[in-house]
Amino acid sequence: MRISLSVANFTWPDGPDRIGHRVGRLARIADQAGFDTLWVMDHLFQIGMNGPAELDMLEGYTTLAYAAGQTERIRLGTLVTAAPYRHPGVLVKTVTTLDVLSGGRAWLGIGAAWNGREAEGLGIPFPPTKERFDRLEEVLRIALQMWRGDRTPYDGAHYHLADPLNSPNALTRPHPPILVGGMGERRTLRYVAKYADACNLFDIPDGEAVRKHKLDVLREHCAAEGRDYDEIEKTIAMSVAISRDGRDGTDSPARVLERLGELAASGMDHAIVAPPGPWDEESLQLLGELVPDIEAIVPASR
Repeated sequence: MRISLSVANFTWPDGPDRIGHRVGRLARIADQAGFDTLWVMDHLFQIGMNGPAELDMLEGYTTLAYAAGQTERIRLGTLVTAAPYRHPGVLVKTVTTLDVLSGGRAWLGIGAAWNGREAEGLGIPFPPTKERFDRLEEVLRIALQMWRGDRTPYDGAHYHLADPLNSPNALTRPHPPILVGGMGERRTLRYVAKYADACNLFDIPDGEAVRKHKLDVLREHCAAEGRDYDEIEKTIAMSVAISRDGRDGTDSPARVLERLGELAASGMDHAIVAPPGPWDEESLQLLGELVPDIEAIVPASR
């Protein structure tokens, strides 16, 4: 089983002038500890689960580029890119640039977007739900075309690219892995089956039955698309509060390992963990000590 970390809260006590130091330090610790991927949100305002909109939030791809320069092996991605926020040609160039400069370590995590408040606040067009999903599918098609090196003009309902040139192309072949985030059964999971390398589900209370149902739906979409279900990496976003002795409502390392084993038994391949607040070095180091044991867990899907 893989384990990655998500950095979603940048409001540390020592203020904005230390954010760069904090992010760089966390990236280096995670890189050295063997975590699979460093993920950041693609939000422009902080979101409710982490606090009010006014709390610190960094732009995702700039943050990943900074982390790439601080690290050597950890992969890098957004959980997940808001498809309407960037023109697809620019987005593919951005992810490709991250992949090239990092030596082939980029993911494209992407979804239809949901936070209309931040889009409206910054003047970003935010179409209705159906159109956002239509645009997401076009972005996925354009990304795969550009990463194939196919310069055929793209003429879609929402996007028109006269010459989708992408030079240099991504180092990761055939392309940086694509994760489509969300659990929608009609379109999101169908897009996973049709275009993506990974899905992303949520660790909700009493969620095992829900996850099983979502994976069954994904399996059905794979059958309809002629896709091997086992090719798709099943990732899960989860909150982890860890301390060495499991004090004050936190989990001990043994309990975290037990939780991850339970998720693997339900079919999860890859846990993406975040703390309830900003990361601290003690928590990250404790999780890092578990990496070899976590990697030894064999998910039920394998």
